[in-house]
Amino acid sequence: MLRYLPFLLILALTIYAFIDCLNTPEEEVKSLPKGVWVLIILLFSIVGPAVWLLAGKKRTAAGGAGGGFGGGGRARRTQWVAPDDNPEFLRSLRKDEDEDKDEDGKKDKKDKDDRS
Repeated sequence: MLRYLPFLLILALTIYAFIDCLNTPEEEVKSLPKGVWVLIILLFSIVGPAVWLLAGKKRTAAGGAGGGFGGGGRARRTQWVAPDDNPEFLRSLRKDEDEDKDEDGKKDKKDKDDRS
């Protein structure tokens, strides 16, 4: 089983680099067009993925501090907020509730007028 480990590691590195290359926006790819990088990654099993990870794409520090490969140069997404913690959502609920009360009040008045 241990003799298959190098093959599996090379395969995992190739798959990771391939997916990373495909997910990278064209403007973040350095030196060569994205299609050429894909071919290099697939044709040169050890060297291709290693070169892509080291020199193929613009890298930025994670969180704006320190070095390394974190972040990948993509814009940071806003964090999801639970609906009960989201002030805009709560405002919209109150607004909908007030509108429903106004409509119910008008309907009740009409029903009372119709009955008399």
